[in-house]
Amino acid sequence: MREKELLLVQLEQAFQKKSWHGTNLTGSIRGLKLKTAAFRPGKDRNNIWELIVHCAYWKYSVFRRLEELPAGSFPLKGSNFFRRPEEKTEKALKADIKLLKNCHKDLLDAVARFSQRRFDDVPKGSKTTYRDLIVGVGAHDLYHAGQIQLIKRLAG
Repeated sequence: MREKELLLVQLEQAFQKKSWHGTNLTGSIRGLKLKTAAFRPGKDRNNIWELIVHCAYWKYSVFRRLEELPAGSFPLKGSNFFRRPEEKTEKALKADIKLLKNCHKDLLDAVARFSQRRFDDVPKGSKTTYRDLIVGVGAHDLYHAGQIQLIKRLAG
């Protein structure tokens, strides 16, 4: 298996494909109820909904670097963490979940097109290689999948 194929497998297992490690990011939000998504486990703590958009943002951020696009093209204003809910409706939650899935697809497509010869290069404005950015997205998804599972337990 080529390195690029392995990276794509890792991204998919962390996001939506079955793997040995347990719940991936998509599994952690499957069947998510509005009340649980908006539940805040403590003052100034992120809720699940905010983590969904946060993960979408960082997928976009790596995609943007791979595609050499300018900053500022994320569909939402801001960066990193986005206060949610702005509108506490199923429609708004589903829109943010769709944003996450679209950002994942865009990232996969960008990795598939990206030249393996450039994996050791460092994109402008970064200190991290393209390879480490790609691997990091998968680790980031799994980290937040675990966090989401814990918040769901706390929410009851």
